[in-house]
Amino acid sequence: MKKKIALVTGITGQDGSYLAELLLKKNYIVHGLIRKSSSFNTGRIDNIYIDPHNKTNFFLHYGDLTDSNSIYNLINNIRPDEIYNLGAQSHVGVSFENPEYTSEVSGIGTLRLLEAIRFLKIKKIKFYQASTSELFGETYKKNIFNEKSKFHPKSPYGVAKLYSYWITSVYREAYGIFACNGILFNHESPRRGETFVTRKITRFLTRKKLGSKDILYLGNLNAKRDWGHAKDYVEMQWRILQQKKPDDFVVATGQTQSVRQFIDTSVKLLNMKIKWQGKGLNEKCYLINKGKKELLIKIDKKYFRPNEVNYLKGDASKAFKKLKFKPKFSFKDLVRDMIINDLKLAQKEQK
Repeated sequence: MKKKIALVTGITGQDGSYLAELLLKKNYIVHGLIRKSSSFNTGRIDNIYIDPHNKTNFFLHYGDLTDSNSIYNLINNIRPDEIYNLGAQSHVGVSFENPEYTSEVSGIGTLRLLEAIRFLKIKKIKFYQASTSELFGETYKKNIFNEKSKFHPKSPYGVAKLYSYWITSVYREAYGIFACNGILFNHESPRRGETFVTRKITRFLTRKKLGSKDILYLGNLNAKRDWGHAKDYVEMQWRILQQKKPDDFVVATGQTQSVRQFIDTSVKLLNMKIKWQGKGLNEKCYLINKGKKELLIKIDKKYFRPNEVNYLKGDASKAFKKLKFKPKFSFKDLVRDMIINDLKLAQKEQK
């Protein structure tokens, strides 16, 4: 039986690396799009290179979602069965500082891929667009969002992704392209970038466990998110493209935890004792050790977004029913996975 060919943009990221591993296990030939960099940026997929079985099934290509020619030529050359567009400037906070670049990559980049598919007329291609819960932007206070909920993004990143969502839908309807949106709520893992709040927390606390004297500065501790594990969510991405008809799906756990709860769970897993004191911008967290208090966490206004989204919770009942899949990782499992990984990293750093 002929192997399926998949093209993954953003393959060096959290989702891209997990998806590549999943597809290779399913006997795909995997091609990844990576940007040329002056430094190595393939750390998350280095393990794939080590496996000799992947030498004839795994290929990387230099290109960029801002470059139509590189996209067109790559798709024309490899003629993929499936395209997973995971490439993006995905940091919400950074999107306020770099709105134009965010729009070019996370928004217009999707159009460039769809235009290549349309122009080349490769009818077999199934296209997956990685969308986000940031589309909703807290439209309803403490409501659960599903595929029919109203969109109201509150960041340049959310707006760029909203364009990607609708252009994917338009090309599906106008040109008959098998194009799907996966509206993924927050998903984390040990491979999450260290500038994201969850990874900042686990990296800091594991270093603290080993004696670091640093202090962690954070923004909105009360922001609640529907956090899942990236390993679960990339399988959902694959399942979306295995359906007979293209459709859009919310992918979420249906549970929310605050940033504060993420910290509390991490601390318990590390057998550390903490105490919160103060309110608002003056709130502080102290480490309690042998009756002594040591300042652990402070609030810094610069980590608040210009438009805060305090609550995001997803309803993935449609995905669970049609895709016949439920997450394997609980919230505690997710945090534990990150803590175990970062504790090992902290120990290596000490050596």
